[in-house]
Amino acid sequence: MRTFLAARQLVFTFDLTLRCSLIANTARSFSTSSPKMASHAHAVVRPLAKRDPNTLSNYDAWRMKHTTADLEVDFDAKSLKGVVHLTLQRLAEEQKIVLDTSFLDVHSVSVGGKDVKFEVASARIEPYGSPLTIDLGEKPTSDEVTLSIGMQTTKDCTALQWLTPAQTSNKKHPYMFSQCQAIHARSLFPCQDTPDVKATYTFNLRSPLPVLASGLPTGSKDYRPSKDGKSGTLLYTFHQAIPMPSYLFAVASGDLASASIGPRSTVWTGPEELKACQWEFEEDTEKYIQAAESIVYPYTWTTYNVLVLPPSFPYGGMENPTFTFATPTLISGDRQNVDVVAHELAHSWSGNLVSAGSWQHFWLNEGWTVYLERRIQGAIHGGDQVRDFSAIIGWKALSDSIAQFGEDHEFTKLVQNLEGKDPDDAFSSVPYEKGFTFLYYLEKLVGISKFDKFIPHYFTTFKEKSLDSYEFKECLLSFFASDAEASKQLETIDWDMWFYKPGFPLKPDFDTTLADQCYDLAAKWEALNDGKSDFKPSAKDIETFNANQSVVFLEKVQSFAKPLSPELSKLMGETYAYASSQNVEVVSRYLVIGLKADDKSAYEPAVELLGKVGRMKFVRPLFRELIIRDKDLAQKTLEKNKDFYHPICRGMMEKMFNRLG
Repeated sequence: MRTFLAARQLVFTFDLTLRCSLIANTARSFSTSSPKMASHAHAVVRPLAKRDPNTLSNYDAWRMKHTTADLEVDFDAKSLKGVVHLTLQRLAEEQKIVLDTSFLDVHSVSVGGKDVKFEVASARIEPYGSPLTIDLGEKPTSDEVTLSIGMQTTKDCTALQWLTPAQTSNKKHPYMFSQCQAIHARSLFPCQDTPDVKATYTFNLRSPLPVLASGLPTGSKDYRPSKDGKSGTLLYTFHQAIPMPSYLFAVASGDLASASIGPRSTVWTGPEELKACQWEFEEDTEKYIQAAESIVYPYTWTTYNVLVLPPSFPYGGMENPTFTFATPTLISGDRQNVDVVAHELAHSWSGNLVSAGSWQHFWLNEGWTVYLERRIQGAIHGGDQVRDFSAIIGWKALSDSIAQFGEDHEFTKLVQNLEGKDPDDAFSSVPYEKGFTFLYYLEKLVGISKFDKFIPHYFTTFKEKSLDSYEFKECLLSFFASDAEASKQLETIDWDMWFYKPGFPLKPDFDTTLADQCYDLAAKWEALNDGKSDFKPSAKDIETFNANQSVVFLEKVQSFAKPLSPELSKLMGETYAYASSQNVEVVSRYLVIGLKADDKSAYEPAVELLGKVGRMKFVRPLFRELIIRDKDLAQKTLEKNKDFYHPICRGMMEKMFNRLG
């Protein structure tokens, strides 16, 4: 998932801090989130200082173990309100608990039915929100305490999007969904909003419309009729017994229908879209699960389901446990885009079960996920040629991100310094593709048969834990310590270069068989554009292409030093039917070419697409070209669709205007 956005220039270096952290972490005997903590139920365990700079919580003193959310969905007020109960374990001699909040209305805190003193800081600490400090008073008699916090989300909540009936496909009912990654859970409920803390969750969610959450359903009950003539409400309950970070807390409520897409999988979406969504996913979902299990180990989360959200959802998918939240742009009628499911499914192991300890080590989530995704693609679709073809597409995305940031930018490092930064600003293809490239390099270095044995070892070692890059390094080296040949190969790794060098990593020697056809066709168009060829384009040029090959071809054309002429841009769209394609992956890239070419016939379709799709992967490049070529039109388009876009997307587009305008 995620958007690719340029960020402000960092003002300090981090290498020294990282190296100090490396020394400290190498000496660590177990992760601070290790289940070993449970054996100290009657002792104070003092962990190392917290390693996540993007949280205001004192999770090094108190650590969340379980959260119960008793919340009501209020569509009229556009808020979630109720009580959250946080059970925390004491790790140090500290009588105050500090939690993350952002734009939350907190009106009460109690322990054991007794009110305790609390304070929400009056001044926000940007971009992290307002810390909630709870004074427990006298020393607790137990090393475990449960806080009951009365709260309500506000209109400024960045984790929730509320849609009116008019904004949904059938125009009948309102809709609400959450998106908490990276640090937006704190705007939904008080928590330790860091991937370094994992807890179990119970969801008790009351709504007039069906509800889904990132746990296994445990039933619905307790219908309450409305007293004012409106719809009554039902209590929907879920439980997540596997500890997960707060950013995976997910809820959605709306006019939902479901259908089976496999023996352990269901798709949920609006009633009108259900048949198309079922057809899109039912052929491959179980195949993906079985392929992933053969690479790592059996799927842990019981069921794997997909919720296809309204078109304003800002990402391709979000790997919420049990229910992947997905963009409707996957529903293209040709099953060409369902490999996004392979990516979100892979997160069930990398990111969800084994998590990066902070957003500075985000590659441990996304690099591993892209690596597993491409292994799944290879297993399903035909081996290394397919995997490497996907990697070539990824290298183009990496190149775009590095060009956007600049090759010397902090955010182009594998391990980044995010102190004082908003992790959303650092999200790009870098952790995805640079992380994949590093794992691909390690696989080639020791050999795939040996690396395949390391994969389940790694995911077993850190199961239900969080880690950083230095623990990954230690795990890798210790696993191969008894293998003299592999150890010798691993000694050649320049860890500082891989972890800290900005810009491009070493480029692997990918199999270009499938990509060469795309490059050859692009070369013909470039020669034609330069007046050096009499090439006559024909629909037969791409009759053997799949959608991904069209994507590679179009991205190559986007990179021409001299943009296509308006005439050639229009000819391409008509000849190859790209202008009328229903596949958003294809048509969005074609429209970028049209805007670069200043092809007037591309402006109206681009604006129309920006009003129908909120996925930032497509919104961002189209807006970028519009801002450069017609700022007034771009501004009008953003203003017209500001209530359609998710708050995260809208905020990022506003930043883009400020930067480019």
